[in-house]
Amino acid sequence: MLRFDILTVFPEMFESPLSSGVVGKALKNKIIDVRCLDLRDFTSNIHKSVDDYPFGGGGGMILKPEPIFEAVDYLKQDSALKQSVPIILLSPQGSKLDQSKAENLAKNDRIVLICGRYDGVDERVAKHLVTEEVSIGDYVISGGELAAMVLIDALTRLQRNAVGSAESIKDDSHTSGLLQFPQYTRPSVFREWEVPSVLLSGNHGQIKLFRERESIQRTLERRPDLLDGADIN
Repeated sequence: MLRFDILTVFPEMFESPLSSGVVGKALKNKIIDVRCLDLRDFTSNIHKSVDDYPFGGGGGMILKPEPIFEAVDYLKQDSALKQSVPIILLSPQGSKLDQSKAENLAKNDRIVLICGRYDGVDERVAKHLVTEEVSIGDYVISGGELAAMVLIDALTRLQRNAVGSAESIKDDSHTSGLLQFPQYTRPSVFREWEVPSVLLSGNHGQIKLFRERESIQRTLERRPDLLDGADIN
């Protein structure tokens, strides 16, 4: 079982995403476990504030280091939390999440996720606590909670028996380093648009070749940058 410990200011954000789809089924079937820690529970001030103004001035508020370190110290009281457990800060400054990174992270049995908020996180968290910073893309969102959900979903579907068909995972875009080939289902003719005849032929060799060619062509047209690391032999 892969366990996620999430450090967040908004634990309620995870209730709906964790209750449905692949992640919801994986939780129900005990393939994964997700536990949220409210950072406000690890503050020492009467107002339970987790942020403060940045030294040196500037706009926005910064997540304070104390509640984050205290929350991780609390987790470390559990003897099952090994020294090798990744402690990940979801951050726009982190290394970009891709399928290769997801596959490597999915090999762990426990991961701690720290959700950044406001205008940033005190740098001492990044320097002295986390093992890695991870970004889900080059754009700005309001906080690390949504990024954590993306990471949880990506890693969950790589767990054994989390997805109904292992074949579907193998054919996913980016799993092979290429975009997925075009897919079709019934009816074979819809508004005069026909499904490619090779897919109706029953010739599995020709279907495989068609899909490989379409996958390479689609990647060349839409994401040629992926071809450098793709296996297209």
